[in-house]
Amino acid sequence: MNWTLLFFVIAYLIGTLMIGVWAGRRIKTTSDFALAGRNLPLMMIVTTTFATWFGAETVMGIPANFVQGGLNAIVEDPFGAGACLILVGAFFAARLYRMNLLTIGDFYRQRFGKGVEVFCSVTIILSYLGWVAAQITALGKVFNVLSVGEISETAGMIAGTAAVLVYVVIGGFLAVAWTDFIQMIVLVIGLSVIAIFAANLAGGADKVIALASSKHLFRFWPEPSFKELAFFIGAGITMMLGSIPQQDVFQRVMSAKNARTAQRGAMIGGAAYIVFAFVPMFIVTAAVVVMGEDALKIATEDYQKVLPAFIMGHMNLFLQILFFGALLSAIKSTSSATLLAPSTSFVENILKNLYPAMSDRQRLIAMRTTILIFSLSVLAYAIKMKGTSIYELVSGAYKVTLVGAFVPLVMGLYWRRATTQGAALSILLGIGVWVAFLEEIRPDWAQAFPGQLAGLIAAFIGMVAGSLLPQWLPNHGAHTHRLAPKSVER
Repeated sequence: MNWTLLFFVIAYLIGTLMIGVWAGRRIKTTSDFALAGRNLPLMMIVTTTFATWFGAETVMGIPANFVQGGLNAIVEDPFGAGACLILVGAFFAARLYRMNLLTIGDFYRQRFGKGVEVFCSVTIILSYLGWVAAQITALGKVFNVLSVGEISETAGMIAGTAAVLVYVVIGGFLAVAWTDFIQMIVLVIGLSVIAIFAANLAGGADKVIALASSKHLFRFWPEPSFKELAFFIGAGITMMLGSIPQQDVFQRVMSAKNARTAQRGAMIGGAAYIVFAFVPMFIVTAAVVVMGEDALKIATEDYQKVLPAFIMGHMNLFLQILFFGALLSAIKSTSSATLLAPSTSFVENILKNLYPAMSDRQRLIAMRTTILIFSLSVLAYAIKMKGTSIYELVSGAYKVTLVGAFVPLVMGLYWRRATTQGAALSILLGIGVWVAFLEEIRPDWAQAFPGQLAGLIAAFIGMVAGSLLPQWLPNHGAHTHRLAPKSVER
């Protein structure tokens, strides 16, 4: 076991905990806890939106998929994920910011009523299970590699979850924003330096690019057939659109000091994510050049271990510290955001409907308690799903919000005739059709057409039909719930 390396990793974890404790002293209200007081500058919005996506899947999951299937295998992430932030900045940030909401669920309540608020909030909360589980799984792998197997992956998951949990519970989004800012500096510098050394070990960047080209890894577009195109589109829109109605993305938009900062921060963060996601892909491809057959042997067990094995076996202690600092930065920045977001949604959009008389202090206590409960639940889920790839855990997380929450959000913002009935039917049809296409229910359907794309189409049909048909019937004005046009535009 490399005790020096382990010492630096533990010291880094303790350092971030101290930042959380410091930030926690400034938390007075639920707005401070959930949105950092809505006062963050552009640089911090860029780093925190970038950090939202740059997690374990970007360092370990995406490169593993890339070296096995090329760019075509990673259309969902980073391309779809980065495009999501760009779309949020272009079409959603300013409108939502001016509505002065605390959670994304508040929009559904104002636009469509409490029923839609609760259903969409439940959908959003459930979507975080896979995403947080992916980060916890990666933490387990990190401790397992660092200890040369002395610490099991399960024990690593427990230790890593505890480390993240402490500073999120104490410091809320303010702690997340500050640690994101510091962690992204560590991540960018660390991976950039490692990429340079990896290229030198491989004999030059041209050798790495040549290998990728010889294996056709730069092929992006699918085969020209209906089935291939449908699954390509389905993969692309899963994170591109399914991540838009997410509380963690919304928190970053709402924490900006003004609407323009929210717009620019999201768009710059998304573009930066797509560009920088190529760095770990380059490093893993260089690892395959350097390690040859050894890389293939490791890959037969778990391709996600190729990168850590390459760093541990072919780089000096300083570069190892840089790598694991960067990797932990990626994991902790994403896991902290994904623990806070669903807990905030639960308290504000579900618990508050059950206990409307809660004071601001009681809501703050409830948020911290919910983070603890949610963390334990996700830890149990991650341990149960051990063996599932990080990329699969993340990609599966957004399908439920794509089919259940995206259409009510976009149509509620941009279509004045959208009604509560339309939103309810959209949720019902979207989730119902998606479930019908699950592999466990109808494997023939699942293999013929992507379920998330079928669910999205059904959700749009449900919104239009549910909104327009009652308006064409006698007494069509009764029981519809539409936001006044000026409230949507303000």
